[in-house]
Amino acid sequence: MSIVERKVVYFKEAGVQNTDTVLNLVKEYVEKEGIKDIVVASTTGETGAKASKVFKGNNVVVVTHCFGFREPGKQELLEEYRHEILTNGGKIFTGIHSLSSAERAIRKDFGAIQTLELIANALRLLGEGTKVCVEIALMAEDAGLIPADNDIVAIGGTGRGADTALRIRPANAARFFDLRIKEIIAKPQNF
Repeated sequence: MSIVERKVVYFKEAGVQNTDTVLNLVKEYVEKEGIKDIVVASTTGETGAKASKVFKGNNVVVVTHCFGFREPGKQELLEEYRHEILTNGGKIFTGIHSLSSAERAIRKDFGAIQTLELIANALRLLGEGTKVCVEIALMAEDAGLIPADNDIVAIGGTGRGADTALRIRPANAARFFDLRIKEIIAKPQNF
């Protein structure tokens, strides 16, 4: 029988106040584990810019959401952060959420919940950040920005900032059930 013991950090509360701690924990983790691919969720780009600095030299993919998600026509990724991410060697992917897409419109207009939203809500049982980490891993894999045959670390959060980090073996959306959450590095207890 083989047993692996790992340190997991649990935050008392979810939120942006955990961002720097998550980034430092992940830096230590990826250096120890030899992981080169880090996927980070970022709306304004602030968390993505911090991550691109902390993980400079790695394959850092900052995943934002589609334009107009919160306010139609408003670009949420701020130019100063976009510039910093790219200057630090990070990549930016902006796209539709892989766990909602047009299904969200069907729910809003017709009141019928669809399969992807059921999956998203099931992942939220472990916290919003867990859902975000899985979703951005799918999105980055679909875009060809991370390898499917190597573990990655995905960093997500609840609202703004980062409070969750997972080691994931990614898959693209068409192979969703091949994705594996292999380890929890950090997550909030109360979300």
